[in-house]
Order: sequence, then C-alpha cells, then structure tokens
Amino acid sequence: MSGTRSIWFDTASLPKHRAIAKSTHVDVCVVGAGIAGLSVAYSCAREGKRVTVLERDQIAAGESGRTTAHLVNALDDHYFVLEKSRGLEMSRLAAQAHSAAIDVIEQTIRDEQIQCDFARVDGYLFLGADDTQQLLSDELAAAHRAGLIGVSRKQSAPGFASGPVLRFPGQGRLHPLKYLAGLASGIERLGGRVYGGSRVESIEGGTPAKVKTTSGMVVSAHDVVVCTNGAISDMTTTHVKQAPYRTFVVAFEMKRGAFPDALFWDTPDPYHYVRIQPLDRARDAILVGGADHKTAHENDATDRFDALEFWARGYWPNLGNRISQWSGQVLEPFDYLAFIGANPDGAEHVWLATGDSGMGMTHGTIAGILLPVLMEGAPHPWTPLFDPKRLTTHPAELKALARESIDVALHYAERVLPGDTSDAADIPRGEGRVIRRGMHKIAAYRDARGRLHEHSAVCTHLKCVVRWNSTEQSWDCPCHGSRFDPQGKVIAGPATTDLPQTAEG
Repeated sequence: MSGTRSIWFDTASLPKHRAIAKSTHVDVCVVGAGIAGLSVAYSCAREGKRVTVLERDQIAAGESGRTTAHLVNALDDHYFVLEKSRGLEMSRLAAQAHSAAIDVIEQTIRDEQIQCDFARVDGYLFLGADDTQQLLSDELAAAHRAGLIGVSRKQSAPGFASGPVLRFPGQGRLHPLKYLAGLASGIERLGGRVYGGSRVESIEGGTPAKVKTTSGMVVSAHDVVVCTNGAISDMTTTHVKQAPYRTFVVAFEMKRGAFPDALFWDTPDPYHYVRIQPLDRARDAILVGGADHKTAHENDATDRFDALEFWARGYWPNLGNRISQWSGQVLEPFDYLAFIGANPDGAEHVWLATGDSGMGMTHGTIAGILLPVLMEGAPHPWTPLFDPKRLTTHPAELKALARESIDVALHYAERVLPGDTSDAADIPRGEGRVIRRGMHKIAAYRDARGRLHEHSAVCTHLKCVVRWNSTEQSWDCPCHGSRFDPQGKVIAGPATTDLPQTAEG
C-alpha cells in the first residue's frame, strides 16, 4: 500500500518473517505482531509455552509502526476524568498498570539486550490557550490520589515558555521498531515462531481453539489471543464501545541536544504531543503529533500536517526542516482504557486486546502482563479495569456512546445518498471516489496508468460505506475503522474480507 511512511522505517532494519507453511498445534497462537501481540507472545514464551505468532504483513506493519512511542503513566484523558467516571480504585489501578508497563519494557530491554534508544525521561503536561490552571490543579490532586506521588507542579517546562506545568517523572521513550524486533528475536530464542505474510481468515473458539489462514493453514491452540488493533474475533461488542480516530505526526530535524529530552503534551481536545528521537551523533528528530479527527470524517491531511508545523514553530521557532510526516489510527474506548481480556462473545479460549486510547505502547505491554495470568485461570486485580465486557451507567459515558451511535447511524444512511461524483471519468489518476450506480455504492480508484478499479464501497465488517483517504491511499470505514487498499484488499480490521470487485471493475 502506498501512503505516508513513519520515520521509524527509515531508521531501523527489520527482519522479514516467512509465511506459515504447515498446520500446527501450539499452546498459544497470537494474531498480530504489533506491541500487544509480541508482548503477549514474549510473556508466554518466557513461561515455557509453545507460541506461534501470525501476522498479515510483517512485524510492526500496522499501528505499532506509526506510534510516537511515548511511554507514560500519565493518562491522555486525565486522572480526574477517570476517577469521576470509574472511581478512585480504578484510577489507582490504571496508574499502577501503566507504571508497571514502563518497568516491564525497561526490564525486557535489559534482559534481551535490545538496542532501541530507550531512556527514562520526564513528561510535562502544559495548558492549551483556552484552559485554566484549575485543570492542572485537578489533575495534580487526582494523580496523587491515584498513587503517583512524584507528580509535581512547576512554573514552566524546560526548553520553552510553557507557563505552569505538571511534571510526571519516570516516563520513557524508545524506538518502537527496534524494540519490537528485539521482542520477536526473544520469542524465537525461547522457541516460539513468528510468521509474516500469514493473513488470518477465521478464528474459532473451543478446546482446542483454531485459527485458519487464507492460505489454508490451521493453527490449533489451547489459547488464541487476538491483537489486531481492531479486533477480528469480536465483530460487534467492543466495536460499538470505541471509535476510530486518525492522528497526525510531523518530524523536524534539529541539532543533537538542542531540544530537551523529555515528553510534552497539552490539554486541548485534540491535544498535541511532542518528543525527540536521536538520529545520529549530530542530529535529533523532533516528533510533533495531534490534529486528530474521526477516521474517514475528513480528507485534509495536508492541512493538518501544516497546522501541526504552525503550532510547533509558535513554541520553537528554531525547528529545522520537516523530514517526515505520517498518520496513524487510534481506537478510543468510551471510558478511556483498553479492552483486554476474554473475547466478549463467549468464544472459549479466545482473548483480545484492543482500544489503545492513544497509549498503545503501555496498553499493549499491559496485555502482555495481564493475559497470560487470565489464561491460567488465575485472578488479577486489573481484570475489571480492562474487562472487554464492561458496561457503564455514568451519564457522560452514556452520552458519548449515544453520540457515537448516532454518528454511525448517519453513515449507514449514506448508502442511499449520492456519491462523491456522478461520473467515474472525473476521478484523477492516483485518486479514489465513491460513486453511485443504481442502488449500489462503488469504490472507484484510478491507478497511475489510468485504469479504473471498482469494488463495492460497502465495508465487509458491518456494512458502512467507506471513504477515500488521499494521503494514505486507502478506503477507510467511518464507523469502526476497517481499512482497505486501493484494490479493495483488507489492510486493517475489524473487517476480514476484501471489498468485492464489481462487474465493471
């Protein structure tokens, strides 16, 4: 698939894993080789279990290759919000879980001797233009109640005139691809198998549970763990409790050491987030992210990249040239924390991790801590915090769920509305448009040679109408975040089936 490319792929060399070539039986089959999948697989392999990882593409090819890899116990949605929503005990458990995740990453790096630019750094929360200092006061008090007693208020952050901030000590940053390559190597060292180019077609619970690939291979296992960002084992329950968003990142070149080695994020919604990444002895990259919008609700990435640069240069006028830009997809749960646990449809011995909430590196690592315990049938204090079956009675969360449900319903109505254009001849080369033909919506893409490719525009997950993403060159579903390449092939779940080709296509 064409589209943007994160800086990580230009600064790391990843091993290529071959496709699975024969059916097998193992203790644990993990679907997905991002941060969650490889963390779970590594934990299970360390326990002596026979582990197989199946990845549609190659390791980190999905959203884990598009993260900015902030390792934080500070919540994107704030502790005072979580405490009000789910109570003080859950707030304390969230602080404990995300803190433990950073510790586990650090220990794993040490144990496996992974060279991935890891460093413990401070994190700073600073105010947006429209927010007041009361927000910082509320968050400081809630963070202390949650057990993060080291959080403190400062007059400003290092490196710029931020005004008052909260300092979160002991956060972290790393190169995500180098870390994930190290995890994959550790899994194989411990006897596990990691397969790339192995797209999963179906998952069946039971004793044993079974995973079938599109090439016809079957992996039977005592436990199957689905870590595909948008879960492909649960088609409805978790997806109606979370919403897909695209987030944007621009990277700038700077002289080595000219920018503070720290994490920064602000308070607006959507918020901005900033960190450095060492490039070589002379240069750092400054990563600036934000400008989120709901997936497939806008098609203006160029404007969003420019807006991020304008915002960043307002604080740091001496930023160097823009050297990279990309976007990624974030799944936002209704109550701010990931879904990690038993597959909610009751499939026996099937587990999932989804709903990264912009904190995929720590949520994925939490999956590696929690799920191996749950697979053994043992209790864990974090279980209710991340339970995929959890519901809400909180008014604000119910309102958010209702708002998302209405938004999804409006997109179903698009099936009877006109398309983007009435004539496929109007579609430029390298672009896609949805056109209406009788009662059908068609996803029409004209390739660089001028050939038109036509597929059904109806997402194969739950039948929303997809929209064209010019920047990433993909068909994206505005309802639950499935994505397809220009030729209609699935590149991200929850959909597992390609867009059907039309007779004209």
